[in-house]
Amino acid sequence: MTLARLAELYGVATSYSPAPGHTVQAPRSAVVAVLAALGADASDPASLAESLARAEAARRERLLPPTVVQWADGEPAFLAGLPSGTRLRIDTEQGDTLQDPGGPPLPLGVHALHAEAPDGRSADARLVVAPARVPAPRGRAHGLLVQLYSLLSGRSWGMGDLGDLADLAAWSGRAVDADFIQINPLHAAVPGPPTDPSPYRPSSRRFPDPVHLRIAEIPEYAHLAPQDRERAQELLDRAARLREAVLHKGALIDRDAVWELKARALELIRAVPLTPGRRAAYCEFLAAEGEELEAHATWCALAELHGGDWHAWPPALRDPKSPEVARARGELMERIDFYCWLAWLTDAQLGAAQRAAVEAGMDIGLVHDLAVGVHPGGADTWAQQEFHAARMSLGAPPDAFNTRGQDWGLPPWRPDALAASGYAPYRSLLRALLRHAGALRIDHVMGLFRLWWVPEGHPPTEGTYVRYDAEAMLAILTLEAHRAGALVIGEDLGTVESGVREALARRGVLGTSVLWFERDWEGDGLPLPPEHWRAACLATATTHDLPSTAARLTGDDVRLRHRLGLLDRPFDVAEAEDAAEAGEWLALLARRGLLPGGPGDEEEEIRSVYRFLCATPARMVGVWLPDAVGDRRPQNLPGTWDEYPNWRLPVADATGHPVSLEELTLSPRLHALFAALRG
Repeated sequence: MTLARLAELYGVATSYSPAPGHTVQAPRSAVVAVLAALGADASDPASLAESLARAEAARRERLLPPTVVQWADGEPAFLAGLPSGTRLRIDTEQGDTLQDPGGPPLPLGVHALHAEAPDGRSADARLVVAPARVPAPRGRAHGLLVQLYSLLSGRSWGMGDLGDLADLAAWSGRAVDADFIQINPLHAAVPGPPTDPSPYRPSSRRFPDPVHLRIAEIPEYAHLAPQDRERAQELLDRAARLREAVLHKGALIDRDAVWELKARALELIRAVPLTPGRRAAYCEFLAAEGEELEAHATWCALAELHGGDWHAWPPALRDPKSPEVARARGELMERIDFYCWLAWLTDAQLGAAQRAAVEAGMDIGLVHDLAVGVHPGGADTWAQQEFHAARMSLGAPPDAFNTRGQDWGLPPWRPDALAASGYAPYRSLLRALLRHAGALRIDHVMGLFRLWWVPEGHPPTEGTYVRYDAEAMLAILTLEAHRAGALVIGEDLGTVESGVREALARRGVLGTSVLWFERDWEGDGLPLPPEHWRAACLATATTHDLPSTAARLTGDDVRLRHRLGLLDRPFDVAEAEDAAEAGEWLALLARRGLLPGGPGDEEEEIRSVYRFLCATPARMVGVWLPDAVGDRRPQNLPGTWDEYPNWRLPVADATGHPVSLEELTLSPRLHALFAALRG
């Protein structure tokens, strides 16, 4: 019981329920290891007793937690726990000071709160005053779901880039009345070679990756010196060969090869002086991004010399605040400025893509994606070591889909450190992602409430949940989305704790509903009729981790997993089950009059799936771009590494032939699908 009480005080679970009526005890070793990562020693009875006594005393003596929340539509709940007669002072972020505030509502923002109780205790806290809800769609919205790297145009350098994104937005907003384009995370990757191609295990979530730059659209490119223009043309020719190999010769997208060419081109462009106006804009960007950008750029410069995992650097360089790092910063000033410049260029092209979307008439525009965590050796964990739990990894407990659990290799944020800082890194991250976005998708949105921590050296079955202050996390999310005028979409698939979806919906956060998962699980288990779907969601047929609709309808996904040895049951059984499931959906579509010709025409079946999504009350409907041309290949096949080319496939047609952006915009199949949506 002593360990259970200590764990409770630190938000660490000692048991969890993977299913209603079923409780699993977390291993004691996991609980002890997680507590140690949070600064509480429970390794032996004496240490446990001392840690508990200290935690209990801190709880008794605490006047306020480090961060408190007040919703604009509610009463200030934090006042209820204060002794009568407590004096308050609020220094607002707008620069005003309020003594014992009452009367007019407090302004939205993150304010400094000071409290003094009659018994002599005092406390300083951050007060988050948040609007009641995030912005909502103005009506039914439909758009595209795109893995940007997979969409190549005639101007790409071997993978899709921000120029392609702007062009896709300009076209789709006008030609097919799309309201949004949801893209994969564009976070900065840990440099290779080889670079991990997954966009969900980045070096930094705070800054985008310059590999997405469209080189020719950097203004200084047009002013290269004659000799540099010749060298740039050579790079352009090599990039064209990369692109042609992907589009016409069956080559995979090679991010490292693309970056090698772009990096050399950027070194040439770097020699072109900025105009006074451009220089002023760059300086303004540096001032706005401040120490976070300097730390990120410093890591990038040091990684050039010592590799992409800071744990393997010389010991003195592993601490970003060390004198040795300060000395290295001076010696590497030019390279640090180079990486700051890259961040500025990338931010500018992101802004241009969002402007292109808005100018094309999109009601929402770009939907950026926030990964659940970062690489343990990357820039964010180096610069923000106090906020990341050492020797811990995020993952998922065993469930019906994965009996061995999951270890994602991502160090978790410490909830205590976040709260003590007023959630400073979280606020900064959201603000950066929302700057050029009409909406934000949050991967594994349940992580705002709790996350599964796996101690280093333990299998993912031997982890436990750690709880976060969901009220504060949601309040800051709501505040930043309100300031940006942006929607928020939560990826709430899989095992979701009771009450989480309701809490998210209360604050206007949309969920994610995927066709194949929407069944009457509490009844007959059959496909859920459209009128029974929730309205507050983005409705889709598939995601980046699931088979395309064509693959599901034809059984190609089962055959692929069979070839790779990923099935957990005999092939004939899996094939029959998959066919039966698809048949149930097609039967429902036919009964609803959404499949006029009946089953058998693959293109019409896919269109009927999207007609069905439009028949639901979902506020947003997303079209997986590969579905529009009949692509059968998943972009990512969970459970594989070298066995399958995850994150390296271009969008292709039903025959597997890659489809360029130009070809895609002329595709009769795509236009017929969007006509079905509008109909």
